[in-house]
Amino acid sequence: MTPSIEVAKKIAGFLDTTIGYLLGETEKSDLFKDPAMLKRLSDLEKLDEKNKSHILSVLDGFLQSVKFRNIAAL
Repeated sequence: MTPSIEVAKKIAGFLDTTIGYLLGETEKSDLFKDPAMLKRLSDLEKLDEKNKSHILSVLDGFLQSVKFRNIAAL
């Protein structure tokens, strides 16, 4: 039996986790519970596609750089 979205939200709330965690989409039970990060994602979602694409490209570059430095430090 598959629960409705509303039931899934209630289950996630009761367990103090996210629907993504319940669905196995992430191993972190508290992902997307940081209010500051949610605000940033909300602000990003409101942008037009061109600006959103530019910001995501820059962010991807920063993330790749950090991952590379972490690997190099090993």
